Amino acid sequence: MRSVPEGEGAHPPDETAAAQAPGAAADSPPASAAAAAAEPAPPPPDDANDLRGHYFKQLIGSGKTWALILVPSVVIAAVLAAFLHPLIGAAALVGLVLLGVVIAFVIADNRAADAFFSLYAAQRDLQLGGKGPLPPLTPLLRKGDDRYAERTLSGHLGDGCDGTLALFTYEEEHTDSNGNRETNYYHYTLALTAVPECVSRVPELYCQRKFGLRALEKLEDVFRRSKQRVKLESEALDEKYEIFSAKDQDAVWLRQLFSPTFIVWLSDEAPPKFAFELVDGNLCCYVNGHKEDAADLDALRSATTSVARRLREEANE
Repeated sequence: MRSVPEGEGAHPPDETAAAQAPGAAADSPPASAAAAAAEPAPPPPDDANDLRGHYFKQLIGSGKTWALILVPSVVIAAVLAAFLHPLIGAAALVGLVLLGVVIAFVIADNRAADAFFSLYAAQRDLQLGGKGPLPPLTPLLRKGDDRYAERTLSGHLGDGCDGTLALFTYEEEHTDSNGNRETNYYHYTLALTAVPECVSRVPELYCQRKFGLRALEKLEDVFRRSKQRVKLESEALDEKYEIFSAKDQDAVWLRQLFSPTFIVWLSDEAPPKFAFELVDGNLCCYVNGHKEDAADLDALRSATTSVARRLREEANE
């Protein structure tokens, strides 16, 4: 959801305090200070929704918000009532007011997300970026008719691992039999980092989540011209992942890479729906959906660091 420019969110003046005599006002704290003391600051957010109620309450309590909702609603409703029917005007008034409240909620949701990601970036010393392209380094980053990161967090991801955390979206456009165009959106949270040490050892490696029927695997492999399926002696891993490498990849080295410890980590400890792609030393680790929770983002950063460390360890032996 794209960010909406921030509008005025302050509460209207306290009329009771404003009506006090000058002498009484001198003996009492200013209205703004009293209001700030009465309403404690919200706790630091753990996810993008924590502050949504706070910002929504701010907007709904603002006189400017209601002016922006009511003035055009009343004008449009009056025109419809005069030229069509009073009931149509009344229905339009109710509908437009409800639409205005929904828009205020969307604005509050965007402000809450902005506040969460700003705090997350500051706490972890990451640089926050907005919507923009990502380099097409792996197959996931080349998918779709259009592709972009909606937010990026760049810097230190973990021990010995620098890179970019991103909320990534790619779009696919389709045209139905009636000529109507439709766009499907696919959302991922991913982490990009470089592992140049392993380029000569493993130029391509894909560890994907398994889907589809196992009986069709051999048929699918017939059509894979440049890749080969990697089979390891782990039923747990085989149930969750499909692993592919380049056709000329050293099978012995791959078996050493997928050590028993690494297999257990992938099977039992990696984040849900975790997968990764490695192409020419560019590692892209990802999970489905846009994660807007500190724990989920930290888990992906940690998982990316673990995969990069394992690749470096085996490449340097």
